[in-house]
Amino acid sequence: MFETVIGLEVHVQLNTKTKLFCSCATSFNHKQNTNTCPTCLALPGALPVLNKEVLHKAIMLGTAIDATINTTSYFDRKSYFYPDSPSAYQITQLYTPIVEHGALKIDFEDGSHKTIRINRAHIEADAGKNIHDGDISKVDLNRAGTPLLEIVSEPDMRNGEEVVLYLKKLHSIIRYLDIGDANMQEGSFRVDVNVSIRPKGDEKLYTRVEIKNINSFKFIQKAIELEVARQTEAWEDGVYKEEICQETRLFDQVKQETRSMRGKEEAADYRYFPEPDLLKVSVTDEMMEKFSVIPELPDQKMARFVDEYGMNEYSASVLTSSVEMAHFFEAMMACGISAKNALTWLTTELQGRLKGEMNISNSLVDAQKLGSLVKRIEDGTISGKAAKEVLDYLMQNSADVDSAIDTLGLKQVSDTGALEAICDAVIAANPDKVEQYQGGKDKLFGFFVGQVMKESKGSANPQTVNELLKAKLG
Repeated sequence: MFETVIGLEVHVQLNTKTKLFCSCATSFNHKQNTNTCPTCLALPGALPVLNKEVLHKAIMLGTAIDATINTTSYFDRKSYFYPDSPSAYQITQLYTPIVEHGALKIDFEDGSHKTIRINRAHIEADAGKNIHDGDISKVDLNRAGTPLLEIVSEPDMRNGEEVVLYLKKLHSIIRYLDIGDANMQEGSFRVDVNVSIRPKGDEKLYTRVEIKNINSFKFIQKAIELEVARQTEAWEDGVYKEEICQETRLFDQVKQETRSMRGKEEAADYRYFPEPDLLKVSVTDEMMEKFSVIPELPDQKMARFVDEYGMNEYSASVLTSSVEMAHFFEAMMACGISAKNALTWLTTELQGRLKGEMNISNSLVDAQKLGSLVKRIEDGTISGKAAKEVLDYLMQNSADVDSAIDTLGLKQVSDTGALEAICDAVIAANPDKVEQYQGGKDKLFGFFVGQVMKESKGSANPQTVNELLKAKLG
């Protein structure tokens, strides 16, 4: 029996307006190689100047993961040659990073928890982008010099499920702090997975393999499963030392395999040394005081939802899984509706109608509109069934809730005079059913309610109908 050992390196692109060491914009929607300058092109004589906003965001993250924030840290030079790195080195933090010794709690469906230790979070500059076009390769340096936080976990995870839970929690924290957009598809939340196996009970760490360039949680979990199977098979066949080496592999989602890219360098191969062009990084008391005050995080918001709205932990965790969902729910609650109905109409009705590129951020039905719809159910203006028709209409048309109700003619009839006439007509048309009901067949009451609803074409208020029929049928 084997145990899987997994550690992660997550590169988070920070949402600063300018790059890490120069004033070039960090926007990538521009023509290739236009957001560049002598510094990010590494031209002779150009010197880096640190963007202080990066320190502020690092302090926020360090606070969120309950880490040590070093008031003095240093930059180091990591030497390697790739076409997208014009300087042939990367400025990073190896020896004394700005953030160390943090932790992140993950939550399982059965209510149990596990703490994943975080070794460090350090600042570094991103490389450019290679573009392969047939037999030609091009380099776009617009991204070169963009500020990154690399968050390195300890090898505390034991399977793909734990990895995905950790990544989702970290992703959520980044979004709640608003220090990056953490878009995996666009490369602003990049994950390198380090995987090894060992016999159960063995504390030794064996050869680890790094898997790079995976752009979804689903694929990360699958890549881990495939790599663990490959290493396990090699061990059982007695060829572990021959086949498993320290290397970087990629995940091929079409062939469903991990494949070797290149050998993995040791730290010595990068020839790290202190960055000569930058002074030490100093975090002042004023910075610490200001930027360690952070927004309410997912765990705190979840606990508040449980306490304030009386919902269970699972429902609260669904609502706080993303900052957009949490804010949407709270904006709905501002309409003065019940938490139970807000939860159902957000997570089941609205979410169930969002397809393709649609999400709660770009839906035609915003929080105020959905809250108003729920309000109309609760005040008896429309039935729950009619509200679904209204929601379908609002998903396609730019209209307010009340206008949509009027357009569709779905307003409930609560006028007792009008409903009494329908009730009387139904009772008069079914004397045999009346006799049976009054003789003790209580289940026939539903028949009378159904007939009244049918005659009113679903517009009758069910509660009013029930009250009238009970009075008339004795």
